[in-house]
Amino acid sequence: MATSKTSTIPIKSAAASAAAATKAAAATTAARTKKPKTPKTTEPSTGGAEMVVPGTMMRKKELIDAVVEASGVKKKDAKPVVEAMLEVLGTALSENRELNLHPLGSVKIRRANDMTKARVLTAKIRQRKPEAIAAANAESAADGEIDDGSTDDMME
Repeated sequence: MATSKTSTIPIKSAAASAAAATKAAAATTAARTKKPKTPKTTEPSTGGAEMVVPGTMMRKKELIDAVVEASGVKKKDAKPVVEAMLEVLGTALSENRELNLHPLGSVKIRRANDMTKARVLTAKIRQRKPEAIAAANAESAADGEIDDGSTDDMME
């Protein structure tokens, strides 16, 4: 008589199978989302310059009000002048011209990037310190000249 061999394979319960699958999935997800080690970061070199915290943004209306207050002219007289000045400055910057406007400073375009909706300019602005202007004025007063800070030696 022929006997058949029956092998018994242990069958995991459904709960044990689900737990094993969940554990494997969690390990896979953890491996994918594991944050890479962050290298030590050092502060960017600013060449001796100090970091500046930006203040509030000045809009055109506020600029016009400040010009009215500083100059004493009426707002209706100052507004077209300020708008014309901004137009001229914008045109000069779009032509990549350097600006030397004391006391604002010397403005030099370093990079220009034409985007779809705008042109992004990276500029360097160099302002002379008030004490340097005062010293130059005192020195030139002896020579009979007054330095308005608009010399070409301001930009490097």
